[in-house]
Amino acid sequence: MTDVRPFFALRPPVALVHRVASPPYDVVSTADARRLAEGNPASFLHVSRPEIDLPSGTDEHADEVYEKGRTNLLEFVERGVLERDPEPHLYIYAQRMGEHRQVGVVACASVADYVADRIKKHEKTRADKEDDRTRHIETLAAHDEPVFLTYRAVAAIDALVEAQCTAAPIYDFTSEDGVHHRLWVVDAATSKELSRLFAEAVPTLYVADGHHRSAAAARAHEASRGDGREHDVFLAVIFPHDQMNIMAYNRTIRDRAGRDGEAILAELVARFDVSPADAAAPSEPGTFGIYAKGSWYRARVRAGTFDANDPIESLDCQICQRQILEPVFGIIDPRRDDSIDFVGGIHGARELERRVDAGEASVAIFLYPTSVAQVMAVSDAGAIMPPKSTWFEPKLKSGLFVHVF
Repeated sequence: MTDVRPFFALRPPVALVHRVASPPYDVVSTADARRLAEGNPASFLHVSRPEIDLPSGTDEHADEVYEKGRTNLLEFVERGVLERDPEPHLYIYAQRMGEHRQVGVVACASVADYVADRIKKHEKTRADKEDDRTRHIETLAAHDEPVFLTYRAVAAIDALVEAQCTAAPIYDFTSEDGVHHRLWVVDAATSKELSRLFAEAVPTLYVADGHHRSAAAARAHEASRGDGREHDVFLAVIFPHDQMNIMAYNRTIRDRAGRDGEAILAELVARFDVSPADAAAPSEPGTFGIYAKGSWYRARVRAGTFDANDPIESLDCQICQRQILEPVFGIIDPRRDDSIDFVGGIHGARELERRVDAGEASVAIFLYPTSVAQVMAVSDAGAIMPPKSTWFEPKLKSGLFVHVF
């Protein structure tokens, strides 16, 4: 069983929601955050990226940054930018990006479930990022940004969630990236029923995005045991697996050997079946889009060169590592090698082409997206996916709901 709880949310009044809603802290740089929040004192980036309110050059891990986040959160409440709901609720959060629609339950998930691996992970966390989020959560005394969770869809939950969406939403706006956002407050009786259904019908939740936030929430709870506050949970939005949208997470490489596109293609021809391509994106697993010499090529993996039954070795991102990055470019640890960059699929082929054409990279690789089934299989096996394996879209907006201890 999984423990999915209603909570007392801090959230913006309707008139301010479009000004408060912000991108997640980890998809914008400090410079981006300053630009996005400029002239908007209600932007949630003042809480999630508080260094933007301190002098340029301030270390984002300095004591005053964390304290500024706490001060800004308190000021948001004092100014009415965020208001506390008088009763605990679950919420329904719907997003539409183009033709894709996903509808999730906003709730507090259980730290105990996380520790017991009823909330499964697929990503290795970095100590520095985990330290940062732990300190951020502890200083705020709040979970300010949700973890993106998924589960194997349950018809009864789907039906109950969709029934909530027939009413008028409390929030209904389109963000600057063109994504349409809607939010509903779930009444007490329906919140109780949804919690019951998760407890009885959903044995496992999966972290899709937010591994550092969930790990930090568990650490913050352990450090604060016995103080009487509600930190045995963390903020989450929980989507059924069949509504998830994973895009490719692409690669650009600067060749340390200084080879040109023709020489790199010759290396790939020795390992793959390579042919000219009309489109950048591969249409099936086991194929890669290669951009070199101003053109796109299709590289097909040869049969028998990987273990199709292994949940890790059969991933396209792992095949890319084993058969391209290591042997062709000498990239053994892509987490630390500065000759490789990772480009989220939302940026499309043009960004890959731009980097190569501008001489910022020697070659670009367009991958076939990892599937939700593959993510779950890796998680169920207790394994860790290669770095930068998944890019989920649309991203959850921050500032629509906050859980205070």
